[in-house]
Amino acid sequence: MTVAAPRRRQRGVALILVIWVIALMTVLLGSFALIARTENFEARHLFDGTTARYAAEAGLERAVYELRNPDPATRWVGDGRPYEFDFDNAHLRVEITDESGKIDINTADETLLQALFVSVGVDAERAAALADAVIDWRDPDDLPRPHGAEANEYRAAGLAYVPRNAPFQTTSEVQQVLGMNYELYSRIEPAITIYGSGGQPNAAYAPLEALRALPGMSEELARQLIEARQQVPPGQPLAGLTLPDGTPVVANAGGNTYTIRSRATLASGVRAVIDASVRLAGVSAGGRPYTVLRWRDDEVSR
Repeated sequence: MTVAAPRRRQRGVALILVIWVIALMTVLLGSFALIARTENFEARHLFDGTTARYAAEAGLERAVYELRNPDPATRWVGDGRPYEFDFDNAHLRVEITDESGKIDINTADETLLQALFVSVGVDAERAAALADAVIDWRDPDDLPRPHGAEANEYRAAGLAYVPRNAPFQTTSEVQQVLGMNYELYSRIEPAITIYGSGGQPNAAYAPLEALRALPGMSEELARQLIEARQQVPPGQPLAGLTLPDGTPVVANAGGNTYTIRSRATLASGVRAVIDASVRLAGVSAGGRPYTVLRWRDDEVSR
């Protein structure tokens, strides 16, 4: 009896140890399985993201090719209309905007600039100050406009920089203008450019945000004009389309600089977007068909 009791206790301890070892091994195996599964998901997501990214780039290349199409009846139009097609295992949606349809912040006058700011909800007084400040930034002198700002006003505001007194080099530079902030910039960004072809945006290609700044234009009228012009086949005149002041909308040759937004979506739901501004090059032996002026990759998402 006295000998059997310790043996039973030893067997009981051994059983507990075996159970603990089994439990530990189960936890370890479960952890390894979870790590392997997670790594597999990460690898798959990375692969899908890379695939979507290059599919989106293929969409941009296709857009450049179609814009250089010598046949106006089949050439893609830079008025924001969507072009959808499949590439490999991705579905692509490509939208092109001719930069001549945007408001050039280097040439727009104060009236157009004020209208742009008012169209995104800025009150008239602040819009006038912003318009003058934009012009003061780009003009060559140090004399502030009635509501504008030159070096002294920037220093008084505690800023470490002063106006360039030269044309804007990028659209994002307008964020440095006194009175501007990122939230307001994000509202006007789709409407502005530094690659425009004149003081007024060409309504045949203008995005909604630029159209709203034109005299007499409302949100509803701008949307109706966009819908109507996108129904017109390539190469055909925009017959009957006019601005609120009666000016006919004419689709001329446009410019040679475009913003191309290419979105690729895989069957898995992974998506990649490229938003780039490019300038088409002339036909020359061995030359690149376009030059990238701005490039932005949106994050891959599911």
